[in-house]
Amino acid sequence: MTLGKQGKANSLLVIVTMFWGLSYTFMVLGLDSMGIFSLVALRCAVGFVVAAAIFHKKMHMTNMRSLSYSAIQGFLLFVVFAASLIGLQTTSAANAGFILSLTVVLVPLFTAVLERTLPSRAVSIAIIATLVGISILTIQPGLAFHEGDIIIALAAIAYAVYLILNSKFAQKQSVESIPYSVYQIGFASLFSFLCVPLFNEAFTLPETMNAWIAVLGLGLICTAFCFIGQTVAQQYTSATHTGLIFSLEPIFAALFAAIFLADPITMKLLLGGSFILIGNLVAQMEQFQQLRLMKKSSLQKVTS
Repeated sequence: MTLGKQGKANSLLVIVTMFWGLSYTFMVLGLDSMGIFSLVALRCAVGFVVAAAIFHKKMHMTNMRSLSYSAIQGFLLFVVFAASLIGLQTTSAANAGFILSLTVVLVPLFTAVLERTLPSRAVSIAIIATLVGISILTIQPGLAFHEGDIIIALAAIAYAVYLILNSKFAQKQSVESIPYSVYQIGFASLFSFLCVPLFNEAFTLPETMNAWIAVLGLGLICTAFCFIGQTVAQQYTSATHTGLIFSLEPIFAALFAAIFLADPITMKLLLGGSFILIGNLVAQMEQFQQLRLMKKSSLQKVTS
């Protein structure tokens, strides 16, 4: 039995999601011997060069307005990557994966705020489930929080803003999707390089095997390959399938952290992570129902 185009696209998205889960392990390896901004700068530089080389025939198809959108999104990507690394200094890769998946719930919540509407029942349930999960994962004895968990949560907020703006910018007639997306990675690298002297960080190139694995893994696999894979796959599958598959990212993050970093899979992680996954799935299923209603309404208009 052969997979159709959508089946192949979904399989590719699972691979992309798996590598994103692996990115937390790469980041921890890189932090052993490299500065935060050096690591982000090199990650994005490698990803940008490879992606730009593959799509070189389309890189000229841009304009100043599109580049300004890429710069805004590149800055937000830089914030997400840098904040993730800062947070990983004081929290586990598994915790980081689950907390960053807050984005799935934050996007519909922020959208409701922007549209001045109350969150739907499904989104409200998703928020409650996610908050319970986050509380289980992060609250320490004495109702204290790990600083790293809070910073990862801020990264999730930045990524939610990135996704909301991305959907708006990508729909502009002046924006060509491929160069718009690739230049984001380039701008993220530029902002990272600028922050090296700004924060008095000594720029470091990879000197150890772990550092090389981190930079090449993050740059080639988690940035260039995942960007290209997502771009190709999303042409042949639905946004709902994409969202549901991306919900697997924290599971892969916890699994790879246990295998390569010897992070323990505790009952606390399993319980908190389960609540977060439930919240993610509820939020995604609401979008699925909305899409079905829209398609049904469109068909009724065509046949009437």
